[in-house]
Amino acid sequence: RVQEEFLELLELLVSRARTYVSSLAAMEEFHLSLSQCVVLRYHWIDPFVRSLKERLASFHRFFCVADQVKVYTNQNKTRTFIGLEVSTGHFQLLELVSEVDRVLEEFDLPTFYKDPSFHISLAWCVGDLSARLEGQCLRELQ
Repeated sequence: RVQEEFLELLELLVSRARTYVSSLAAMEEFHLSLSQCVVLRYHWIDPFVRSLKERLASFHRFFCVADQVKVYTNQNKTRTFIGLEVSTGHFQLLELVSEVDRVLEEFDLPTFYKDPSFHISLAWCVGDLSARLEGQCLRELQ
């Protein structure tokens, strides 16, 4: 039932936002990023995963609340996203990122942003259309 309610709310949000950006599409899968996108060499995959498991094994479950609608763009401004920003659980997520960053450093890969805005993307479109979605649209979506 919770999943059904979430998908109904998602459809309401996307249909409202489409009055501002018609090309907006709902996400089909949801995640919360703890790193930037990185490319792993094939022979790094197993040791990378093993190292992540070792570093993250001691963490316990915690609650996150994502309840503030925000507009994001990717680093090179080729995609715009509507997401829910995390308001509770930020400190615990920073601790996870610190461990993930240590693994990334082992492989000489870029670490996460210094002051991340943890969020779950709900919808996206091609291009930087953030100006159309911020302001009035964002107020309507809250």
